[in-house]
Amino acid sequence: MTEKLRLVLVAAAALVDGSGRILMAERPAGKELAGLWEFPGGKVEDGERPEDALVRELREELGIEVAPAALEPFAFASHGYERFHLLMPLYVCRAWEGEVKAMEGQRIAWTHIADLPALAVPPADGPLIVALMKGARAS
Repeated sequence: MTEKLRLVLVAAAALVDGSGRILMAERPAGKELAGLWEFPGGKVEDGERPEDALVRELREELGIEVAPAALEPFAFASHGYERFHLLMPLYVCRAWEGEVKAMEGQRIAWTHIADLPALAVPPADGPLIVALMKGARAS
């Protein structure tokens, strides 16, 4: 029998610019999985919808305003880490207001979709990158 792990719900965004590049953020030193690249986003608080959490996190982390209607549900990751189980819906977002800036000292990079597999990412993000690449080939 497997040990029950705490469920952590995190909402993430694949921000896509006019050139089709996707924004990735590096996890800062001192945080779990530091140095790995991930989709921007963050934890969903109790009683908060994932879309509202993502709007809040993108404002805090990147200084942009995103309308909930601009978040297109795309895929989700379900991954068991050692101390918790992560459930992460990924939304695609192509429209926002403001200039993307690293508000919390993290490094950010606009990355062509074909280059995403070369990034070191947390285990939960890998399948989402595969899904994005499949989606890009299908469109």
